[in-house]
Amino acid sequence: MPHDDPDHPHALLPPEPALRVKALETLLTRKGLVDPAALDAIIDTYEHRIGPKNGADVVARAWSDPEFRAALLDDATAVVRELGYYGRQGEHIVAVENTPETHNMVVCTLCSCYPWPLLGIPPGWYKSDAYRARAVREPRKVLAEFGVVLPERTAVRVWDSTAEIRYLVLPMRPAGTDGLDRAALAALVTRDSMIGTGLPQAPA
Repeated sequence: MPHDDPDHPHALLPPEPALRVKALETLLTRKGLVDPAALDAIIDTYEHRIGPKNGADVVARAWSDPEFRAALLDDATAVVRELGYYGRQGEHIVAVENTPETHNMVVCTLCSCYPWPLLGIPPGWYKSDAYRARAVREPRKVLAEFGVVLPERTAVRVWDSTAEIRYLVLPMRPAGTDGLDRAALAALVTRDSMIGTGLPQAPA
């Protein structure tokens, strides 16, 4: 079950905000201020055409091309702009790399700042008060609830995403993937692994 499924135990966002959003959308539609078709088209673009696919492509390139990886870690904004993965909610991107010594995790403590052009629409749990507070106070516990249990020697670094800077986690490349091409590597990259609350899939 995906983490953004409302029945998932990690879907920390209570149902009331969703109801309020729907009521507001209905009101704005009745006043002629919102076109539901245009809104649906925007949501469809970010959920299905972008989703986490752009970010997965960036990660797969970094895994397979050391020069690209170095450029991404040096200036991710320039790299993703050149790839066309750039725009509103993704103007300034910083890439942070997971290693055996450090695991990176992203949160927006004030609202829900998130790199839409790379990862699509943020999941409900990312916007919840519980995640925003607990990710800073007890990141290891939160990670464990997502199924990510790290060795004690691995430090957890939490990055606070803002309107000025959004983060992309570059997860560690899974073992046993040396013979995979970039498309196959991208298929292993999960949305949560690029937030830091998950890991890439293992190869079949």
